[in-house]
Amino acid sequence: QVQLVESGGGLVQAGGSLRLSCVASRSFFSINAMGWYRQAPGKQREFVARSDRGGSTSYADSVNGRFTISRDNAKNLVYLQMSSLKTEDTAVYYCNAVGKRSSLSPWVDYWGQGTQVTVFS
Repeated sequence: QVQLVESGGGLVQAGGSLRLSCVASRSFFSINAMGWYRQAPGKQREFVARSDRGGSTSYADSVNGRFTISRDNAKNLVYLQMSSLKTEDTAVYYCNAVGKRSSLSPWVDYWGQGTQVTVFS
């Protein structure tokens, strides 16, 4: 079964740090970009960070300089190191992967179930 599983969310005081992890199942034939999105209550899901297979990264302006994305292609893992957290970072964080099930399959966006990050002042 093709799936993404996140972990590492939780409750943290403003200014603190958290690291999120996401592992993609071995059922993927291939994975291209992996990244993170978040959705705060009453808001639309928004882009946070992305890493392509070659290691190029991009970040939302709101997290640039505070968050770092990294990945381990051999283990189908992607991480999001979050530092200097702010209350406005509170959201459900979703792992995203652009992958394919087989050599003949199209590239498809896959999503994890989400992990809650709550930052309190």
